[in-house]
Amino acid sequence: MSVEEKKAWLRESATFSRPVIAEIQRAANTGIYDIRGFGAKRQLPTFDDLVFLGASMSRYPLEGYRERCATNVTLGTRFAKKPVELKIPITIAGMSFGALSAPAKEALGRGASAVGTSTTTGDGGMTPEEREHSEILVYQLLPSRYGMNPDDLRKADALEVVVGQGAKPGGGGMLLGQKISQRVAEMRDLPEGIDQRSACRHPDWTGPDDLAIKIQELREITDWEKPVHIKIGASRTYFDTMLAIKSGADVIVLDGMQGGTAATQDVFIEHVGIPTMPAVRLAVEALKEMDLHRKVQLIVSGGIRSGADVAKALALGADAVSIGTAALIALGDNSPEYEKEYNQLGTSAGYYDDYQEGKDPAGISTQYDELAERFDPVKGGRRLANYLRVLTLETQTLARACGKSHVHNLEPEDLVALTIEAAAMAKVPLAGTDWIPGSNKP
Repeated sequence: MSVEEKKAWLRESATFSRPVIAEIQRAANTGIYDIRGFGAKRQLPTFDDLVFLGASMSRYPLEGYRERCATNVTLGTRFAKKPVELKIPITIAGMSFGALSAPAKEALGRGASAVGTSTTTGDGGMTPEEREHSEILVYQLLPSRYGMNPDDLRKADALEVVVGQGAKPGGGGMLLGQKISQRVAEMRDLPEGIDQRSACRHPDWTGPDDLAIKIQELREITDWEKPVHIKIGASRTYFDTMLAIKSGADVIVLDGMQGGTAATQDVFIEHVGIPTMPAVRLAVEALKEMDLHRKVQLIVSGGIRSGADVAKALALGADAVSIGTAALIALGDNSPEYEKEYNQLGTSAGYYDDYQEGKDPAGISTQYDELAERFDPVKGGRRLANYLRVLTLETQTLARACGKSHVHNLEPEDLVALTIEAAAMAKVPLAGTDWIPGSNKP
């Protein structure tokens, strides 16, 4: 048999594929684990596995040009004196100054404010540019407490206590030395240019009873005005949601494993947590069990890309969604405009995920001034606002097709699943049947 004939019979191992072999070789050569940004890249059940049952005879759709479909949402109605009023049910997730450049943070504020929604600080504190250009700003309180001070807490419109993140439930954040510029170091009270790893749990509490005391302190600092969110990574979602409610949360922020990160171990991103779709259903079950669904609001994040994703999350019981990776792409991250420079980094537009290196040609996930100066925050903000408007219009279109006058009127009954896995996870019928896998109904 010739060499060419032998090649025709080659079979790639499903267990030891070429990417797996390459990773074994990389680990053997370097002796360190792989770090990257972005979110899970493995194939997971997503909202694409669900479809809507549009109105026809049994229900009537709304006429888009004449009949209103509202999109507003109020967050923090449980305890806060000043709940947050958003015009759309789509918010910007926490992404730190440090992970992102100052112009990128400004652009996020500009884009969100243009459509009447909120941004979130992320780790490392609040920048003046962020506060100035964000009409509604949520201040994150993470285990690291980097940059935290009572004055910034009072300047915020809401607070978000981060217990976990979808990309790495149970793990802390990472910021490598090349991204700790003088300004980042001063804000975080860290040495310039030295690798930093945030703690994975808060230093002053170990459970929901302690967290309740911490939330009480935050309310007193802010005169009970600000809504307090608790962010959890999707893992033991049903019980974590209940405990967050018990601790006194006004809002639950639930981040599925498709959620992105600036930097963590690849093994965390791909092998910890559960997908966003089943996590939503579990959180809603917990809220209903406690008779607090719609009274404690639920924000869902992790792989939200389109108005269809937004509408499906709302139909499963969420009050709003949050976007991070999609927002960066809207700003210009992974743009083909910089294809040659991505190639020089050993990657390509659409594949770039080494946010931890700080070499982003688009000037978004960097602290190098010469790169950050490439990014125009006004133009970036305009692009983000356009994207948020499209998401909102798509969500309204689907809601109207189901005969709904408000996007919050979407419900599980409007959905069916295309796969057995999705039907079981979301607890909606398999399309063409009344069968929900795992239910007692035959």
